[in-house]
Amino acid sequence: MQAGLAVREPKMLEQWEAEGLYAKIDAATASRPDYWFVDGPPYANGDIHIGHAVNKVLKDMIVKAARLDGFHAPFTPGWDCHGLPIELQVEKKFGKVGDKLNAAEFRAECRKYANEQIARQRVDFKRLGVLADWEKPYLTMQPKFEAEQLRVLSRIVANGHVTRGFKPVHWCLDCGSSLAEAEVEYQDKTSFAIDVGFTSTDSAALAAVFGTSGDASIRFLIWTTTPWTIPANKATSVNPELDYVLVEMGEYGRVIVAEGLLEACAKRYGVVSPNVLGRVKGAALERQTYTHPFDAEGAAKPILCGDHVTLDAGTGLVHTAPAHGVDDYNIGIANGIPVESPLMGTGVYVVGTPVVGGLYVRKVDEPVINALREAGALIHVTKFDHSYPHCWRHKTPLIFRATPQWFMSMDGNGLRQQALVAIGKTEWIPGWGEDRIRGMVGERPDWCISRQRTWGVPMAILVDKRNQTLHPDSAALLKRVADAVEADGLEAWFGSSVGDWISADAEHYEKCPDTLDVWFDSGSVHQCSFVSVHPDKLDADGLAPQADMYLEGSDQHRGWFQSSLLTSVAMRSRAPYKAVLTHGFTVDEKGNKMSKSLGNVVAPQTVTKTLGADVLRLWVSASDYSGEIAISDNLLKRIADAYRRIRNTVRYLLSNLHGFDPARHVVAPDQLLSIDRWALSELLRTQDEIKAAYAAKQFHQVYQLLHNYCAVDLGSLYLDVLKDRLYTLQEASPARRSAQTVLLHIAEAMTRWIAPILSFTADEIWKLLPGDRAQSVFIQIWYPVPVASSNPVAGDDWASLLAAREAVKKELETLRAAGTIGSALDADVAIYADGAAFDALSTLGDELRFWFITSGASAQPLSLKPATASVAKLENGQTIWIAATATTADKCGRCWHRRPDVGSHAAHPALCGRCIENITGMGDGAGEVRLHV
Repeated sequence: MQAGLAVREPKMLEQWEAEGLYAKIDAATASRPDYWFVDGPPYANGDIHIGHAVNKVLKDMIVKAARLDGFHAPFTPGWDCHGLPIELQVEKKFGKVGDKLNAAEFRAECRKYANEQIARQRVDFKRLGVLADWEKPYLTMQPKFEAEQLRVLSRIVANGHVTRGFKPVHWCLDCGSSLAEAEVEYQDKTSFAIDVGFTSTDSAALAAVFGTSGDASIRFLIWTTTPWTIPANKATSVNPELDYVLVEMGEYGRVIVAEGLLEACAKRYGVVSPNVLGRVKGAALERQTYTHPFDAEGAAKPILCGDHVTLDAGTGLVHTAPAHGVDDYNIGIANGIPVESPLMGTGVYVVGTPVVGGLYVRKVDEPVINALREAGALIHVTKFDHSYPHCWRHKTPLIFRATPQWFMSMDGNGLRQQALVAIGKTEWIPGWGEDRIRGMVGERPDWCISRQRTWGVPMAILVDKRNQTLHPDSAALLKRVADAVEADGLEAWFGSSVGDWISADAEHYEKCPDTLDVWFDSGSVHQCSFVSVHPDKLDADGLAPQADMYLEGSDQHRGWFQSSLLTSVAMRSRAPYKAVLTHGFTVDEKGNKMSKSLGNVVAPQTVTKTLGADVLRLWVSASDYSGEIAISDNLLKRIADAYRRIRNTVRYLLSNLHGFDPARHVVAPDQLLSIDRWALSELLRTQDEIKAAYAAKQFHQVYQLLHNYCAVDLGSLYLDVLKDRLYTLQEASPARRSAQTVLLHIAEAMTRWIAPILSFTADEIWKLLPGDRAQSVFIQIWYPVPVASSNPVAGDDWASLLAAREAVKKELETLRAAGTIGSALDADVAIYADGAAFDALSTLGDELRFWFITSGASAQPLSLKPATASVAKLENGQTIWIAATATTADKCGRCWHRRPDVGSHAAHPALCGRCIENITGMGDGAGEVRLHV
């Protein structure tokens, strides 16, 4: 009854592995239609946490449910193996490349470390009862995977989506590399917010634009929260449609700000009554010029017009440094402004740069502010709290920095629009996922796919030294490199020279030293993992089929879902998936994030060692994954109670099937008792609801339906009513065999229902069910529930009987509370009714007492109702009257019913008449006859 899952499950797992259960399931279902599920790879670093457990169990449930639906559903797990976190772990032991190890040796150590982490994680994933091809997973560091990834890149290059550019990208100073969008997280940061005045090169001419005169200097006021970018200023941007005013701003002289921000600026500067001298549209300021306060030579810098300028904050004029911002870059390129920055990749400014030369970028804000103050250009400075991009690994602020990188262009060849079309053709679960990813793809910049790392798949291209363009035969060269990598590993590229790949013009080309973004690795899984595992299932062009389902956490709309979408659309103009399911993050029961410092972390390893994996799996199914998923020890204890309810329901079924041989004892549906026929129809109805919930991936509904069926339909009703028939009738009597037949059907169906969720328990039940059966429950389809063609008790009558039973239970509880009776068998009940209610109750005749589980029960016409009867309004709208009294009859020592004929047989003075009939008729086919209950 207590299950002992923590002890029993590991032994069952050993048996599964010993018998090669997954391989047998895969082979047994191979002839079915395919259901392709792609496992998003966890990163091979560190032990799995509760979020990993939620993710893998949900995936396992989907695959197992697909097999119930009649599909061949292989589950190939995978791991993401390249990238910085593994490099950092290896650096802790060996230092950076060149310290103790050369690049090839360093990569070998990275591979070794990744394999160690995979081995650890695999043990924990298996312990969760996840049935997958654990012995043949896909790894992004497998030569076959790496080679196919280069072929993916080849297709994308051939389709014209890869470009080289000197563009600003998120740059992590701690990583020393550019970051992908998915590697950026936003945290609060306190920055210096400064207002700066850039002085016009021709104030008189500028005044004339505003319809005024005077040659006193005029300054364009800008506002920024990144003082460190001021040395890289190349222009200032205004919105051509906004109104700008020339204002006499007290001690600050004549300045230009957006009219919509004038009041806020004046208040910030402490100016009470600013005097507006003139007003123009931003378009009138285009190509006006100013000088930079750090520029000793006084070179003129232009005013540019751009729609990115708004009135959200600041002055309405945007300091523009094309090397340090996407909008800045775009407007700079459109106007021929050079993308230059004195900031190196190390975060140090080039020596000789005014004010900041030789300084580290995180140390220059105050020197910049002081220099602006000394130059008389600083108007205002304050501290400003705002959301700012940080590295998701180091949790440190990022900078935008222009570097020469390789990009997948979103708009150069229509990739963005194609991706948006593909999003619209995909099913998103929950539905809000579509709007989320559509907004992200619609606004995202070009994808920087190159990284400056050692441990990764190489950007295996040749670049012209003269103009930094791709070799014209790059697509074919990538395929050649892929073949070499598949045969000899990554060193086939890293250890080669240009001359190994081309002969003509070799002196004009150089190998690209970069690696591919790790999101390109995992984003290529839809093709690369498939080629590694199912090469026989590729189409004529060598492409994998579209996956039926992707499933990951809600953060992957900006991560894996998006990188997979873009690589797939770029190579074959469609999404890699037909449907995408998103689950939320785990929190404690108060809604707080899991944190070691808060002490609220629930480790899956601890749960499996104490409560068992099936309890953890049941918790996953019971949780509504569309939002945050709460877990705590208290919640798990409640789930453990629910598990025991389900387990003990099945124990009851199995215990009453002892000695039942389906080949000889099953009763045909139309020969079952009335209540058994009704129970079968309820079983089919419940199965249809559970099938629909599985199909909709609403596992919490499966849990609710399953728990309700065990607790209410069976525990409080059918099994409760059935006890008398099972325990008191002859072993082989038709009425008992009728009950056992339905118990078998229920057990067969329920074992399949719970198999995707309670996998260990389902396997245990399957081996205890009577009769010949296939080796595993995990190859089964939904149970074909037989249903009788008719029922002596009509459907509407069951509604009346159910409602009357609840009313009688309440009346008996009143007697029990008063001490009049002990159990329901101490009572006789008379029900007074007319119409449909009377007809339904009368249908059962003398067997009505077995329905109410009382010693006596009868249905009487309403005209005979005594004054002492209690009225009961039934749930179906009918009204009955109940007269329940304590019986004075003696109690039968065998069936515990109180009957007037107890003691009427001298040989059996303690038994009632029907028990004597069942005893004396034993073995000769006689005994009690039941028709309905």
